[in-house]
Amino acid sequence: MTEDDVLAEFRAAEALLEGHFILSSGLRSSRYLQCARVLMDPARGARLAEALVARLPADVRAQIAAVVSPAMGGVIAGHEMGRALGVPAMFLERPEGTFELRRGFRLDPGTKVFMMEDVVTTGLSSREAIAAIARAGGETVAAGALVDRSNGTADLGVPFYPLIRLDVPTYSADALPPELAAIPAIKPGSRAA
Repeated sequence: MTEDDVLAEFRAAEALLEGHFILSSGLRSSRYLQCARVLMDPARGARLAEALVARLPADVRAQIAAVVSPAMGGVIAGHEMGRALGVPAMFLERPEGTFELRRGFRLDPGTKVFMMEDVVTTGLSSREAIAAIARAGGETVAAGALVDRSNGTADLGVPFYPLIRLDVPTYSADALPPELAAIPAIKPGSRAA
């Protein structure tokens, strides 16, 4: 699947939005990829996950024994990656503000994990998820996302494999360009800024 094919999937799902958006990181952007919309079609979600699995180096794929993703946005993406890899998929939650495995999910000590996100912007949630995986006894061997919108700046501390890189400028709320400042901001994500 080429970058154009991936963007076509987002456009077909009406998941590539334009306007003034407040990202989960608190940064602002003129474009937003609503991964929940692209993943609401199970066949589309499966195609995207299979395309990402095909991009993983064989030695990385061979190590992965589980996929763990952060809730909320990463749940479906992680599930589809687990299906595509043929391994269990679990998710992390923040009941007290820090990611942890719940609902009976557990990792045996040393379990090799692929951490899967929907979108990476700053990498903060991904790093927090990787730390939670380590606390649970797992070892994150690589991470992935449907979309890397970090403009190449996210350092997750492990090899990172996004399906697509979308280089869209982001801005702090006090440094908006005039054309963005003139549009009301909306928060389409799942987490308060």
